[in-house]
Amino acid sequence: MSGILQLCATPIGNLGDMSPRILECLQNTDLIAAEDTRNSIKLLNHFDIHTPLTSYHEFNKVEKAYSLIAQMREGKNVALITDAGTPAISDPGEIIVRMCIEAGITVTSLPGPCACITALTLSGLDTRRFVFEGFLPREKKDRDKVLKSLESETRTMILYEAPHHLKETLDDLSTALKEGPERKIALCRELTKKFEEVLHTTIGASILRYENEDPRGEYVLVIEGRNPEMISAEEAAVWESMSISEHVAMYVGRGMDRKEAMKAAAADRGVSKRDIYSALEKEK
Repeated sequence: MSGILQLCATPIGNLGDMSPRILECLQNTDLIAAEDTRNSIKLLNHFDIHTPLTSYHEFNKVEKAYSLIAQMREGKNVALITDAGTPAISDPGEIIVRMCIEAGITVTSLPGPCACITALTLSGLDTRRFVFEGFLPREKKDRDKVLKSLESETRTMILYEAPHHLKETLDDLSTALKEGPERKIALCRELTKKFEEVLHTTIGASILRYENEDPRGEYVLVIEGRNPEMISAEEAAVWESMSISEHVAMYVGRGMDRKEAMKAAAADRGVSKRDIYSALEKEK
């Protein structure tokens, strides 16, 4: 009988957030695969866990996945942890999850801390509809493509950013987003820790703040979506000049999957997704 892959969320700062269920799993599983064994060994030692540990990270994610799957086929249970938070969220864990599913290996998730959701709940912005982008690409071409796709995004947006890239990202967001400097943003850092800070401000004001202050710590940026009522007549005219299929194809070309592209086109036109689907069927 094959073993299983267990995705175990770990604290994003406060060790008190480690759940009893995850502690039991890590103590009793056959093997723990960790993004950085040097960080994870400190966590495991704190909780007196002595389960064998192996590395699983960005640079060995495919090769190591095959090795771990082979061990699970032999009956071993593997727990996957990341440096902090939930594995497979903006993390190489998504690769082994996909490979396990394709290989017929059972995958289960033991929920717990997740920085993007923690930040969203603290932001004071709309939590009903949101989109998670993780880290923006560093390559300019890829970065510009993602920023372009966010230009008319009406959902709340969540990004991760390192302190040494924060100023650049704020500048890029100010340029890329309509009414960029005035757009509301929550900058969340040191989440769950003693000096947790959530700055509720605008993109323009945050740029001014960090002209005289060096960013510190890893950031989660929660950005207000564009107000649909602020969409210009010029933009509306462009959409009206397109067929429904052209409108959907525009968003697909910006990197959205087809379902998200249909939702975006529906929001632009002020109709339901069902109306878009029906129109696409008629255009065929």
